[in-house]
Amino acid sequence: MDLYAFDACRREGLTGPLCGIDEAGRGPLAGPVFAAAVILRPEPVIEGLNDSKKLTAKRREALYEIITRQAAAYAIAYFDAETIDRVNILQATFLAMRRAMADLPQPPALALVDGNRDPGLGVPTELIVGGDGQSAAIAAASILAKVARDRTMLRLAEAYPEYRFDKHKGYGTPLHYELLRTYGVSPIHRKSFLRKMQPAPPALGPMGERYTAGYLEKAGYTILAHNYRSRYGEIDLIACDSNHLLFVEVKTRTEHAMVEGRQAVDRRKQTRILRTALQYLSEHPDTRQPRFDVAEVVASREGDRVIGFTYLDNAFGMEGYHATF
Repeated sequence: MDLYAFDACRREGLTGPLCGIDEAGRGPLAGPVFAAAVILRPEPVIEGLNDSKKLTAKRREALYEIITRQAAAYAIAYFDAETIDRVNILQATFLAMRRAMADLPQPPALALVDGNRDPGLGVPTELIVGGDGQSAAIAAASILAKVARDRTMLRLAEAYPEYRFDKHKGYGTPLHYELLRTYGVSPIHRKSFLRKMQPAPPALGPMGERYTAGYLEKAGYTILAHNYRSRYGEIDLIACDSNHLLFVEVKTRTEHAMVEGRQAVDRRKQTRILRTALQYLSEHPDTRQPRFDVAEVVASREGDRVIGFTYLDNAFGMEGYHATF
């Protein structure tokens, strides 16, 4: 039986609409949990609906646009990490499901819910284990919830670039755990999922910036600004000598970390730094040659001293090592 035929059987005898409900993001260590509720029209059939986990990201994005355009009604809701920690992930998921259903223009006559736990929707409900691979409406809900959450994690990746949420979407990958060991738990992490993780060593970032500023001053540079901010982001240090104007990104990590500081300065981060530098130049016109550098500072595991330092001049091209130990 195909997914639309499954829904057609459930729709027989109903005096109101059939709704599919599913969630995304119960398992990750960070970010919100999402839920979606979808009422599909029997026609036209949306080809390719399936469990969102079985679809590529590109296909999910394409289906998201089709579903939101062709569905009779849909709603997407979420609850953040703070709520998850306060009420637990299961109850936060149920809250998101109830909110999504409540945001539909009318309550459904029957709600098909993926899973084996009743979220307490207040309407007739059928629980279907593996429902996102059986029901068209549930499959559509799983796609909307998944895409909405992934888009949110990409925005959070810009706010917290050190955690690389664009790579793992908050799931517990080896990279994510390594970054947690390096930077500690962020405000958007689920503390209840990470009770054994410790906060980042105190003032680790500022320590690295102070060390780098001292290095530059000893090398004959003048520090013009610390932590210059724009609406695009922040530049840790701005310095100059008679010929160059330096925009310096400082990345501080603890020893034995698998991720090098330069790896965190990806193209997206470089673009933010460039835009911030342009704003600085608009406010402080300067004829010296601009240069974008990266300082990699390695701190002891306790975070109380610098044990390694690499300074890369013209770092966006990674063309030269100015100093290292």
